[in-house]
Formats: sequence, structure tokens, C-alpha cells
Amino acid sequence: MNATVTKLPTEQELLAAPPEEYMSPAQLAFFRHRLQEEMRQLLENAHETTTHLQENEATPDPSDRASVEEEHTLELRVRDRERKLLKKIEEALARIDSGEYGWCEETGEPIGIGRLLARPTATLSLEAQERREKLKKMHGG
Repeated sequence: MNATVTKLPTEQELLAAPPEEYMSPAQLAFFRHRLQEEMRQLLENAHETTTHLQENEATPDPSDRASVEEEHTLELRVRDRERKLLKKIEEALARIDSGEYGWCEETGEPIGIGRLLARPTATLSLEAQERREKLKKMHGG
């Protein structure tokens, strides 16, 4: 942990902070830490999957083999989702570095602590996200 930042704030402290503290160095440190932890966990999961797939040798029984293959397919699908999330985490960390983290990429308004706690990779305020989803539905997305 960086010596210049003391203890990270808690979620409760973030939610109780006054508006002028939005995306302060302490808040950014909190989200950087949360994103890095999530990234570490995803990379650990990916390593476990690789190890698991390498350990499973061919099963002679066709029904057992089908079960193992189905399990591998599901595992790989989950890992693919996690790979996409890793990219979003990397982008969020880059936004922290550039000073853009926590601000809606569409409106420039604050995304909000509550939304960022629920989804630390969010790039849109709730209102902008809802607008985007309505437009998508109207255009058959």
C-alpha cells in the first residue's frame, strides 16, 4: 500500500462524504484498490480454470466425457465474461489515472458513489444508462 494514503475509507464513509469530496484522492484510492482486488480475483480464477482443464485427462466413458465437456464449456463461457470484465477494469483504472473516473462519459455529471460501489466499472450515470437502454429498445436492440 502506498505510504501517502493512510487507511482507505469504508463504503459507509464514502456514502456519507460531502459532495465536495467526490472523487477525492482517498475515494480514488478506495476504487483503485477495489478494482485491483477484483482484477486479482479474476486472474486467479482464470489460472484455476487453465489448471483444471489441463488436469482433466480423457474419460473413456462417453456419458462421463459429455459431462466433462459440458462442464468445460460452461467454465470457458464464464471465463470469457470475466475476460470482458477484466478489460473494463483496466479501462476504469486508466480513467482513475487520467482523472476521468467517476464522471459520466456522456453528460460529465458525477456517476455517484452508490452506483460506483455497485458497479465500479460504470462509465455512465444511472440516468444516461437508462436513456441508452430506452434508445436501444426503441431501435430493436
